[in-house]
Amino acid sequence: MPDSPYTDLDRPPLSAARLRRALVTPYGPWARLDLRAETGSTNADVAEAARTGEPEGLVVVAEQQSAGRGRRGRAWQSPPRAGIATSVLLRPGRAVPDRAWSPAPPSGYGWLPLLAGVALVEAVTRLAELDATLKWPNDLLIGDAKCAGILAEAAPGPGPDDPPAIVLGVGLNVTLRADELPEHPTGLPATSLQLAGAAATDRDPLLRALLRAIADWYARWRAAGGDAAACGLRDAYLAVCGTVGREVRAFLPDGTELTGIATGVDLDGRLLVTTAAGERPLAAADLLHLR
Repeated sequence: MPDSPYTDLDRPPLSAARLRRALVTPYGPWARLDLRAETGSTNADVAEAARTGEPEGLVVVAEQQSAGRGRRGRAWQSPPRAGIATSVLLRPGRAVPDRAWSPAPPSGYGWLPLLAGVALVEAVTRLAELDATLKWPNDLLIGDAKCAGILAEAAPGPGPDDPPAIVLGVGLNVTLRADELPEHPTGLPATSLQLAGAAATDRDPLLRALLRAIADWYARWRAAGGDAAACGLRDAYLAVCGTVGREVRAFLPDGTELTGIATGVDLDGRLLVTTAAGERPLAAADLLHLR
């Protein structure tokens, strides 16, 4: 049975029924879970659903992606069932009267990928029992190696007056072996939970813990009107961010670069870097940790 998902016993398939029973509840926010054996990109799938009017709370999980993407269009690939590839649909610009949530201001949307990063650290440290940190904005590091990445994208709604939806995608290396690890274009080495000596590599509880942590932080953020400081998200992020306090080299979207000390994250989620010319807030950049 060469095409059977049970040919590699270290990588059993996920169960859609069990995940739905655990995660899809009337108390939200996960309203529908779609588990796919293979897809091009879970982010693309969720973005397409957003364009057709899918409500908040869709979760798409893929056992394998053929066109997974990271930040700046980089490829993110993994063997079948060797990692977690999932994307969720959030509509922070819509009110939720049942939960007394007003629309969150777009100025706060930049915190959503950082929110997902905090949730991922919580899931990995609790279940895998590994010391994980975040390289700003949201790469999960174990030691100095990358184990996961997060991609947030805006998706237009079905109507011209609809606020944009936010698609959050997470790719986590779980049981990848050394010869299966992807190469990172900035030279950052990669790892997996298994290679890092994780106490647990069962993808089912890892995925549940991740989605529950995202749901919890999203509820806090929405209840605080999208204020990352008021809901405790900013403090939680700073507590697990391994970039703050380090010397970094930042490669900016315009092709320039700068070097300085990362000193903090401002209220908009931007990294604060102190250079010879003064403090510089960065909304987007590729970073190298220098020491």
